[in-house]
Amino acid sequence: GQTRGPEIAGLTRVSLRAPQALRVDADWLARQPTAEGGPQWQCLAEALYFEARGETVEGMVAVAEVILNRVDSGRYPDTVCGVVNQGTGQLHACQFSYTCDGLPETIAEPRAFRRVGKVARAMLDGAPRKLTDGATHYHTAAVSPSWADVFKRTGRIGVHLFYREEWRTSSR
Repeated sequence: GQTRGPEIAGLTRVSLRAPQALRVDADWLARQPTAEGGPQWQCLAEALYFEARGETVEGMVAVAEVILNRVDSGRYPDTVCGVVNQGTGQLHACQFSYTCDGLPETIAEPRAFRRVGKVARAMLDGAPRKLTDGATHYHTAAVSPSWADVFKRTGRIGVHLFYREEWRTSSR
């Protein structure tokens, strides 16, 4: 009856907060079902493949967080495909370099695509976003974009540095 609803809701809240529920590693990925999905899943999986397939599972999840944080922010397109493809075809306007590098987007490593596809599915299905502290930007440690001096750095995972836009309301 009536106690069952709150009891289930309470268990759900606890399980989402439990550290083991937030650990994203090879064991977590192995437990995820084979993934597939529609266009938004495809866009996220491809972005993860081209941007983070060589990273740890945590690194892949972190890049997915950035994309989904942008979708939710109101400052970017409101779909995964819109975010991933924003600026494509415009010189120096791409948000994700693989969409403007002039190379065909060829999935040459099916095993890697299956892995990122699982991450994409889990993230689109509501996995917690706890790794990047709301990051909307990232770059590899090999480059230093101008915006990196302006935004708040929220962390480093693998070769990627993560940042959150924090627009100041007062001038310096």
